[in-house]
Amino acid sequence: MNRMSPLQDTDPRWQAVLDRDPAAAFVYGVTSTGIYCRPACPSRRPSSANARFFDDAAAAEAAGFRACLRCRPDQADRHAALVAQACRAIEDADEVIGLDALAGAAGLSPFHFHRLFKARTGVTPKAYADACRARRASQALDGSASVTEALYEAGYGSSGRFYARSNDRLGMIPTRYRAGGAGETLRFALGQCSLGAILIAATPRGICAITLGDDPHVLLHDLQARFHKAELIGGDAEFERWVAQVIGFVEAPRLGLDLPLDIRGTAFQQRVWQALREIPPGETISYAEVARRLGMPKAVRAVAGACAANQIAVAIPCHRVRRMGGALAGYRWGLARKQALLARETAG
Repeated sequence: MNRMSPLQDTDPRWQAVLDRDPAAAFVYGVTSTGIYCRPACPSRRPSSANARFFDDAAAAEAAGFRACLRCRPDQADRHAALVAQACRAIEDADEVIGLDALAGAAGLSPFHFHRLFKARTGVTPKAYADACRARRASQALDGSASVTEALYEAGYGSSGRFYARSNDRLGMIPTRYRAGGAGETLRFALGQCSLGAILIAATPRGICAITLGDDPHVLLHDLQARFHKAELIGGDAEFERWVAQVIGFVEAPRLGLDLPLDIRGTAFQQRVWQALREIPPGETISYAEVARRLGMPKAVRAVAGACAANQIAVAIPCHRVRRMGGALAGYRWGLARKQALLARETAG
């Protein structure tokens, strides 16, 4: 039985070594042998007191360790290649590929494959397959003779399950999507706040856009490009109350925003945005920390991409994410606005 040092006792990487976690994204060196391994290496585990953790093979070798000849941690990431291969198989398949078949093709158990796939992509194999089918359906809806034909072409055995989640997948029912969004109605308003021009738009489901800028005409043009076939109308009295709440929220984020949101994005983006909404006002975290909280520490760039894709400023607080070390990173509505938002949240 391994005896833990006080350091390893609190380090989750040691537990990954004990579990031989195939999704763990680091290597460990053994001071008694001078060899470093992947956490999933089948070799006998070292004493925890002799283990040293490194982000990658280069760091381990810079510290003087040699690569293990069993798990070959110095070679290209085999797991990344397996997941990429599985993704291509899912994307190209006419029918859903089961977990057992995917795991068998990768030479892993279903449990380990499921865990590895989710760690690398942020979603389960089933969620990835669902997203691929939904994308094929949206493409097929543009060119098929009927909605039913398009859904079968996309690999749906029946249209019922797709219709049940069509609002999440397409933002509207399939027939309306096929018509290019005609019939969808968005209420919107342009205004001014302390950060400059602000545009607020809402579908019947909730707020779908809060954007900031210098020129209100640019904000409106961007909204029209995003919802190019929807009907955009000015707000009524109820919507004006929403606008007042949103502007009040932008001026004082700690007040919170008690309005429904119509959040549209991929499964991964929605996971990132939900993580952002759990950051309290006045606090910031790094992109790497967001990735770690999602259980996929290597997805830092993907997290940054999801932040950049956010269309609902402040309500999805992507301004609370900084680079490692605390420096401000990019903000689609300008670094000065990001700095101002953080300053007013810190001041309370």
